[in-house]
Amino acid sequence: MNVIEELAFVLAATASLFATVDPIGTLPFFVALTEGFEEADKQVILRRAVATTGVTLVVFLVAGKYLFTAFGFTLYAMEISGGILLFLIAYDMLHGDVGKKIAPADREEAIRKRDELAIAPLGIPLLAGPGAIATVMVYVGNAKDNLYEVFGLFLAVIAVTAASFLILHFGRGIFRYLGRVGITAIIRVMGLLLGAVAVQFIINGILGVVHP
Repeated sequence: MNVIEELAFVLAATASLFATVDPIGTLPFFVALTEGFEEADKQVILRRAVATTGVTLVVFLVAGKYLFTAFGFTLYAMEISGGILLFLIAYDMLHGDVGKKIAPADREEAIRKRDELAIAPLGIPLLAGPGAIATVMVYVGNAKDNLYEVFGLFLAVIAVTAASFLILHFGRGIFRYLGRVGITAIIRVMGLLLGAVAVQFIINGILGVVHP
């Protein structure tokens, strides 16, 4: 491939990865899931969620196909397990167990919950979900031994990770004007939508197993 073709490959990979990570679509879920946390905790959740996303994508970029082979599971299994996890989170959101104010006596529990939310479901599978992982693996497979394209994929992951951080960080300001009532309404609506996403993940996984 010439330079133009390699550049087109990297740009296409970046656009595809950004679409599958979808930080804009994740923003309402991020706001809903972190409602009630202190600002410092929200920043910790944001940084760890984005870091989890970047690390996950890099790991699958470098060794994705070997991991699937080593552990004997498929992308469909990841979709099903990720869907179940999302459904449980959606259930909590619909019943008001996510986003409620945190009492000082519950601070230790809040910190534990903060760390859990950053990794799952925000980092995985909302940002670094099966679609994003599959995208990385497909592109790295197409790149084969072209070191320039592989390096370009690393840059694509970094660019998308950085963009996700900026969108989630500055996008929260929009929701501040909605107030607690508005956020509560968003939590319920997002719980319903997240439940639909979870069910779709599970359906995709089942269909992939039944009709490979």
